[in-house]
Amino acid sequence: MQKINLERGQAMMVATVFFLVVSLTIIYGLVGPVLRQGQTVANLSLSRQSYFLAEAGVEDVIYRLATGKSVPASNTLTLNGSTATITTTTTATGKEVLSTGSVAGDVRKIKTNVVLGTGISFHYGIQAGQGGFRLYNSSSVTGNVYAEGPIIGDGGNYIYGEVVSAGPSGQIYGIHATGTAYAHFLGNAAQATIIDKSAYYQVKTNTTVSGTSYPNSSDQAVASLPIDDNQINAWESDAAAGGTMLSSQCDNYSSSTNTCTISSSRSIGPKKIPFNLLIKSASAVITVTGPLWVVGNITTQTQPTIQMDPSLGASNVAIIADDPSNRSTGSVVTVNQGTIFNNSGTVGSFVFMISQNNNAENGGSIDALTMNQGATALVGYAIHGQVSLSQSVSLKEITAYKVVLTQSANVVYDRGLPSVLFEAGPSGGYSILNWKEIQ
Repeated sequence: MQKINLERGQAMMVATVFFLVVSLTIIYGLVGPVLRQGQTVANLSLSRQSYFLAEAGVEDVIYRLATGKSVPASNTLTLNGSTATITTTTTATGKEVLSTGSVAGDVRKIKTNVVLGTGISFHYGIQAGQGGFRLYNSSSVTGNVYAEGPIIGDGGNYIYGEVVSAGPSGQIYGIHATGTAYAHFLGNAAQATIIDKSAYYQVKTNTTVSGTSYPNSSDQAVASLPIDDNQINAWESDAAAGGTMLSSQCDNYSSSTNTCTISSSRSIGPKKIPFNLLIKSASAVITVTGPLWVVGNITTQTQPTIQMDPSLGASNVAIIADDPSNRSTGSVVTVNQGTIFNNSGTVGSFVFMISQNNNAENGGSIDALTMNQGATALVGYAIHGQVSLSQSVSLKEITAYKVVLTQSANVVYDRGLPSVLFEAGPSGGYSILNWKEIQ
């Protein structure tokens, strides 16, 4: 009987097992990096998605700021089941936006700072439209004056700055300007005109020019007023978005005159006020926290104080009198004796009192905005109407279709006004200061 050797083939089995181990090791060595690379690519894709989602959150806030839409302090943006959490913080110069994007647990953060950019430009202490500018008695202007219509004084009214009456019918006479004058017609036979610096004109009459005269000069270009109806409509929309005031919220309401009287201190804004508004009482301090749209007339009496909320910072706030159903005899602003206007506490911030009355533009003489005594941090604006200033009123800037100064009224132009900014509406532009990813 032949004996079977059970040990035969062991070497082959050992060799086979060794070969399998070596092969698996080589395969793992090759596949492992490929798998890890695939995971890395997948993680990178998720990371990029998180980054783009975070950027989308920042861009959403920037778009809202650029278009004057509301920006919540905290917001969540959802895309395909993933989220970006955006927080917006008000800073001294603008906004800080932090957006955190998260996709499948992969987190990326983007932070940007935006600052208030160029807003509405005022380059004159007085700017008038075709209605022109008229000075009576001892009234004066400290700052530059521009008008599309004539600029006329009583024979000695001072304008401490440059004077421009634009267009082919531009005319200046009866004033003493300490700066340079520009007009097609300079001077008038009946009233002396004095220009301390240079003069650019086509026709000169009864005018003393201390600087250089430039006859046959080209007429100055006509410039539109700096705030148009579209911007005012946008501020009205911002005010309305804050809700409508009820008659029960007035200190007193008269249904016969549709007048809401406020005589106690309070904070208000943004708000639409569907009545005539009367603010009175020396003890009343009205703190404006956003734009106000009064669908009627605005009147102040008995030395109230109207001030901007400190949170508004360097931006400005608009208070608008505009009743679309009555812009001929209504939508007027009357600021009476001793009314005080205070800014937010930040230099360069102002209250803008705006009237949409259009009587003067249609040939009438009703005042869209009347002020006498007091004022301080106030800018008056009436794109279609007449502004009348009297007594010892002192303002920062006046712009209107027609401007009339009487008695000892004085407009003092503030150097901060060439670029004024509003928290609400399209005028309050923002510029991106920085945009970066953070850990």
